Amino acid sequence: MYQKLIIVVRKTRLQELVERFNTRSQAKFYIEHAGGDFNDYQREDDAYRSSLEVLRRSLDFGMPQQLVDRILVPTFQFQPEDLIVTLGQDGVVANTAKYVGIQPIVAVNPEPERFDGILLPFLPNQARLSVQKVIEGTAKILEVTLAQIELQDGQRLLAFNDLFIGARSHVSALYRIKHGTKSEIQSSSGVLVSTGAGSTGWLSSVFNMASVIASFCEATAVKPIRLPWEDRRLVYVVREPFASRHSQATLVAGMLEPGQELVLESLMPSGGSVFSDGMEADFLEFNSGAIATVRAAEQRARLVVS
Repeated sequence: MYQKLIIVVRKTRLQELVERFNTRSQAKFYIEHAGGDFNDYQREDDAYRSSLEVLRRSLDFGMPQQLVDRILVPTFQFQPEDLIVTLGQDGVVANTAKYVGIQPIVAVNPEPERFDGILLPFLPNQARLSVQKVIEGTAKILEVTLAQIELQDGQRLLAFNDLFIGARSHVSALYRIKHGTKSEIQSSSGVLVSTGAGSTGWLSSVFNMASVIASFCEATAVKPIRLPWEDRRLVYVVREPFASRHSQATLVAGMLEPGQELVLESLMPSGGSVFSDGMEADFLEFNSGAIATVRAAEQRARLVVS
């Protein structure tokens, strides 16, 4: 069934600095001149290179191996016969899962001393057994709900953790929001729609802020929402809604039950944007006339857990 092993990799901080400053010595000068610890950058780079070497050697199954940088994932044409392994932080898994279809992903933590790796259950020297199980069809798979946003012209974007709908800059976003039978015009810092996998990420920071503000105002503390990753519900929150003569602030948080949709109509002549999982470069324009519908996607991410 599988004919090629695809390993999705990421550049280390040191590699990005060398690209920026052309040489390692210039990158070192920049970091140390700014008071940083260049040795930490070097240790991270050494650990990543070592993990990649161990991983590639251990995954010698007699099939071709191809390295794909994570920045190329949105345009890379994954094939049904590709076996997918990721090496990097949680974000590499999240951004890969949206583009590989139903293929399972074996996610590897290159440096557990540095990265907690909530989405990274395997170490480089443990990946072979998991990949072998995928090949044999005996791997245990966790199916993770993805969020989906679709514009009326058919453009679509998936999210592993969360969707952001708002303005590209720090100006307020203006839009009409509809959930069920309720609808209103809002002016805010944008709308965040989270999956179960993302409920411990950006969404949790919103609830942390709300909880502290509530405590500060001597109100009832807000409890963060935590959903199982396979839960088909989505959670949405509106960031910093502004109430005025022309904008309301009542639909500021809610749960999208299975089959329910959140509909947003842009009222911004320019600068509107939709992106997912923090990847601002991979976005849909959300300007006047655009209507976006958010729901749980039919496609699900499939993560190998054993």
